[in-house]
Amino acid sequence: MTKIAFIGAGSLGFTSELVRDVLTFPLLEDAHISLMDIDEERLDFANESVKKLIAAGNRHASVTATLSRAEALKDADVVLTTILTGTTDVWKYDIEIPKKYGIDINVGDTRGPSGIFRFLRTINPMMDIVHDMEKYCPNAVLLNYTNPMAMLVSAIQKQTFISTTGLCHSVQGTAMMLADWIGAPYAEIDYLCAGINHQAWYLDFKWNSRDAYPLIHKAITERPEIYNAEPVRNEMYLALGKYVTESSGHNSEYNWWFRKRPDLIEKYCTHGTNWNPGEYAYILKEYQNSEATWKGQVKDELAKPLTSEDLQRGHEYAAHIVNALKGGEPFKFNGNVQNTHLITNLPQDACVEVPVLVDRSGFHPFHVGALPPETALLTQLSSGIEEMAIHASLAGDPTMVYRAICHDPLTASVLSLAEIREMTNELFAQHKDYLPQFKTHKV
Repeated sequence: MTKIAFIGAGSLGFTSELVRDVLTFPLLEDAHISLMDIDEERLDFANESVKKLIAAGNRHASVTATLSRAEALKDADVVLTTILTGTTDVWKYDIEIPKKYGIDINVGDTRGPSGIFRFLRTINPMMDIVHDMEKYCPNAVLLNYTNPMAMLVSAIQKQTFISTTGLCHSVQGTAMMLADWIGAPYAEIDYLCAGINHQAWYLDFKWNSRDAYPLIHKAITERPEIYNAEPVRNEMYLALGKYVTESSGHNSEYNWWFRKRPDLIEKYCTHGTNWNPGEYAYILKEYQNSEATWKGQVKDELAKPLTSEDLQRGHEYAAHIVNALKGGEPFKFNGNVQNTHLITNLPQDACVEVPVLVDRSGFHPFHVGALPPETALLTQLSSGIEEMAIHASLAGDPTMVYRAICHDPLTASVLSLAEIREMTNELFAQHKDYLPQFKTHKV
């Protein structure tokens, strides 16, 4: 029997989808699913959802729900983390304080001042989980879905022996989107994608072993509906020659080009950015809305009978990885791992996103070599900033946090150094209760 612990199981839809996928593998049909969350009401709903899946699929799996992290982790084989530090009343300031200084943020969970302060708050509970793993399940593998992915995974890998990788759906999601744009069945697509999380690049994209980039280029330049679906990413492709993984809303925050003036935001960021419009505070507003409506939505979902289609495997990596670790078919995926000369022109020991083969002996990341210089420059900057933020947290040095934010492209395109210092101090003052690693909270 495989024990899989979900820490942050109150991420309701995500938890049930991952459990559904796990239970489609014969090796994992009798798995024990251990659910843990600090929110008892969300935990109860997650427990009911998983029980419903097990019954509908006539599986031999079992499920328990607990508020005790130690109980959830004890003797686990695999741990999945999907946590969020604080409610929107905590992290709304990651968005609102920069806006006060003129920085317009769409998502704010990955990089820039918002992503950095989310990391500084989140690394503490993440390391608490990791230290409990060292005690209660030292041989377990950690699969992290929590953002900011690259900073969290890199910081964890610097401080533990626990085997860890980070998982994100943007690589396969974007590959499916590009395949659809050129009319290719996804099963006939192969690609090489590498970089850092949310800023990885399709170095090759092939349809039946033939270069498909000319078809992608034709679709973007000749079909307005495709250009308008992803204006930020399509402009980046037309300028840099390779397609980037994460959506236009996210990517508009990660560079100098799209969010520094209201007219540019209107032109590139507020229309047609697929799943997340690039409007200001979009994800914050979504979370605030869901806090008021999630109970009714979950009750409605639990009342619906599951169809055979509802039990079909999805496209997340985690279940395939667990199956491979337990001796099933080896699986290739794009994972977040330590850069041990895998990408030669990104910082060594930083977290990079590269192809990884997993089997019963563990993770085997692929050597990629150098990113093309036209994509490497922006990626190097993002990775270097993230490593500065990590070392600032480890050293408890608020000045290094400030210096990292000074180099953020969007921030630097809008603010002076003195204004960045003032903003950073305001963010520290707001979040000081969540940042015990810093002896002082002033730059």
